[in-house]
Amino acid sequence: MGLDETVVSRWILKKFMEDFLDSLDIDVSIIGAGPAGLAASMFIARAGKKVAIFEKHPYCGGGLLSGGMLLPRGIVTNRAKPLLEEIGVFLTEAERNCYTINSIELASKLSSKAVDSGVRIWNNTMVEDVIFRKGKIEGVVVNWAAVKIAKLHVDPLAIRSRIVIDATGHDAEIAQIVKEKVPHAKFPTKTGGIIGEKSMWAVVGETEILNNTQEIYPGFIVAGMAANTVFGSPRMGAVFDGMLLSGKKAADVALGVLRKKRA
Repeated sequence: MGLDETVVSRWILKKFMEDFLDSLDIDVSIIGAGPAGLAASMFIARAGKKVAIFEKHPYCGGGLLSGGMLLPRGIVTNRAKPLLEEIGVFLTEAERNCYTINSIELASKLSSKAVDSGVRIWNNTMVEDVIFRKGKIEGVVVNWAAVKIAKLHVDPLAIRSRIVIDATGHDAEIAQIVKEKVPHAKFPTKTGGIIGEKSMWAVVGETEILNNTQEIYPGFIVAGMAANTVFGSPRMGAVFDGMLLSGKKAADVALGVLRKKRA
């Protein structure tokens, strides 16, 4: 007897609803399944916290997948070598303590490690707002990405989380929402707002991204290129270790905030 199509539908819907209901109240919401978001999620989940990623695209990996100018290769340095070896990414030595990596391999293995650690990844899901209560960010408001593309009026759903991490990349989409919608939101930048990323300067961008990865408003952390956009630092092109290490630092910051809240 062939497989009944309604059986397929039933079990897809059943398991989806079980998992989604379990994601309505979590420790950390991460927006963006690029290198910073995936790395952060993996380390947070390994610490026993409940974490979900909301990614508006159908795929994971963010800018990793396009590599340098659509060539699926990128550069990392010795700083990220231990993390990449832990993930199981093959490194090809280049020069000056640099290595080339297959960016598709990195995106695939990093996604797999995150899921294996217990991370829930909700693709095709955009964050259109945040939950703001008593002076801090306490969650996100989500909708299908297709709703925005189709320009439909569809009411969203809410996710409660103790921490929200913006890992949306160059556009710093959630920081933009916080700055626009949260009353009197002021970030620890020279202007108090979002400065915007500067033109490419890999050495400076790689150096500053870790300093920029921080909690910039109660319950709200920026990571990866979103952090450099907020603080006005340069972009790095197809150099990936800063984004990975930013994700790891964002996890440390988030876990520290959660410990303080518990205390």
